[in-house]
Amino acid sequence: MLESANYFKTKGVFVKLNLGCGVNKIDGYFNVDKFDYGQPDKVMDLEITPWDFESDSVDEVMLDHTLEHLGQDTGVFINIVKEIYRICKNDSLVRINVPHPRHDNFINDPTHVRIVTPELISLFSKKNCMHWKSVRASNSPLALYHNVDFELVSTEIGIEESYLMQLKQGSLTNEQLFELVRKNNNIATEYRMTVRVIK
Repeated sequence: MLESANYFKTKGVFVKLNLGCGVNKIDGYFNVDKFDYGQPDKVMDLEITPWDFESDSVDEVMLDHTLEHLGQDTGVFINIVKEIYRICKNDSLVRINVPHPRHDNFINDPTHVRIVTPELISLFSKKNCMHWKSVRASNSPLALYHNVDFELVSTEIGIEESYLMQLKQGSLTNEQLFELVRKNNNIATEYRMTVRVIK
C-alpha cells in the first residue's frame, strides 16, 4: 500500500484515480493500468483484490472504457465494485464510460467481457434495492447483498454522428432517435455515467 499512499501524501489532499488508463493518462489523476506500455503511475491488475489503496482515501474515480474489460467472472466483477466503494470517500464521484453493448465497437473487441449499462449500475443502489424489495420485484438487490451504495447521478448516450446531424437538421426527432436506439444496432456508441458514492 505504500507506493500509492506516498503519492497521495506528496501530491495533495484531493485524490483522483484514472483506473485502466491504458495510454490515455490524465494530468491531475493517479493513472493505473495492468500493463506498463502506457507508463502509468502504477502497474496494477484491477481484477486482483484488495487493491493497493487505503479505504476512504479517494475523491474521484475515472473508468474510461475500462469496466467492459473487467470481471468476466461475476464474483470478480462484484469484488471490483466493492473495492471502488471501499476506497472512495462519501460523496465521491465515479465516472464510467463504456461502449454501448449494441454497437460493433463493443462486439468486435475480444477483450470486452462484460456489458455495463445504467440498469446494471442501478442494482448497486440501496434506495433502488429497498424499493424493489417493497414491491417484490425480481431485480437482484446487489447493494444489499454486498453492502455498497451508489447513486446514478446522470447518464448520457453517445450517438453516431450521422444521426446527430439528422437530429440537428430536424429530419429526426428526439423521440424517433430514442426508438431507433432501442431497436437497432450501431446508433448508440457509448454510455457516459456519473455515479455518487453514498456512505
